Amino acid sequence: MRRRPDGLGHGMIAVAVAATLLAAALFGQHPATGLAPLGYALVVLSGLTLAASHRAPVPVLAGTALCALGYQAVGVDVPALAYLVAVYAAVRAGHRVATVASAVVMLLALPFAILAAPGELAVGEAFTHSRDVLQLAWLVAAGAAGEALRQAERRAEEAERTRAEAARRSADEERLHIARELHDSLTHQISVIKLQAEVAVHLAGKRGESVPDALLAIRDAGREAARELRATLEALRDDDRNLPHGLDDIHDLVQRATAAGLDATLTIEGQHGGLPAATERTGYRIVQEALTNIARHAGATTASVRIDHQPGTLVIRVDDNGTATPGAEPVPGVGLVGMRERVTALGGRLRAAPRSEGGFTVHAELPVDRT
Repeated sequence: MRRRPDGLGHGMIAVAVAATLLAAALFGQHPATGLAPLGYALVVLSGLTLAASHRAPVPVLAGTALCALGYQAVGVDVPALAYLVAVYAAVRAGHRVATVASAVVMLLALPFAILAAPGELAVGEAFTHSRDVLQLAWLVAAGAAGEALRQAERRAEEAERTRAEAARRSADEERLHIARELHDSLTHQISVIKLQAEVAVHLAGKRGESVPDALLAIRDAGREAARELRATLEALRDDDRNLPHGLDDIHDLVQRATAAGLDATLTIEGQHGGLPAATERTGYRIVQEALTNIARHAGATTASVRIDHQPGTLVIRVDDNGTATPGAEPVPGVGLVGMRERVTALGGRLRAAPRSEGGFTVHAELPVDRT
């Protein structure tokens, strides 16, 4: 897709048009009047005004029209080139009605501006000369060029949206296919293993026999595998029809953790606003996984969640008073690995390790581009 010229490009175009018009004014034949310097200034101003055409095309259109009428009225006879460029820019920006209205006013007012110039021109000559200053063919060509490029850009943007939508749809279909494959191939086998282990543990307890540690380990591993698989399938089946969780939903996580018996607190500092959706989702998942690990493995009674909105960075910290051994390396389970992958994908940093004063800490720093 073709890109619009940036501010520097518009500035260069404006300077080039201003220089061209000034050269035409200086080397042209004009009546010698005391207002000629004003006319030259209006000629230069009409060209330099184009530097703002990408930000304010309609005001630039009006400004170049007034400048053209002004320098014609003081006797500086040069074509309204800057106005034609402004017509092109306004139509390209989609302001067709304003451009047509401006062109009609310009065509009607230009002969009277020429009549007001020093010299003796008849009314018919003024109207004839106005066609030389602003030829209708060039005016139509400028508008047509702007409209053609606008339509081309719209078609390119639509094609880009179509490609993005097709890619997203393909990714959704692949994700659902993987979910079905996992469900068909693993869910049944894991359920059978978990059920058989639980039945064996139950029968052993009913008979008064000691339960082997290996059997208990199989039962617990089956339960954990079933939970992890269920969570994975839910994530794979999740699509854009379900609203994604963000930082505003962390309060609900803390409340659920408190209802489950954990003394959890939430502290938020800084101003929350303008965060990218990916950062919001990652922040939510970090807190969710950290609180889940505390409930399952930490043996903790308290937990604190701290969200700090710093300039350019979102800092998330979750601490607990569990039984983690200071200095010991944490076991990289599925939760911690997924957490680290999410943070790394955003260009952030994650530290998950036991605290020196006891317990465990999860500390994540996510870069934030609020633009």
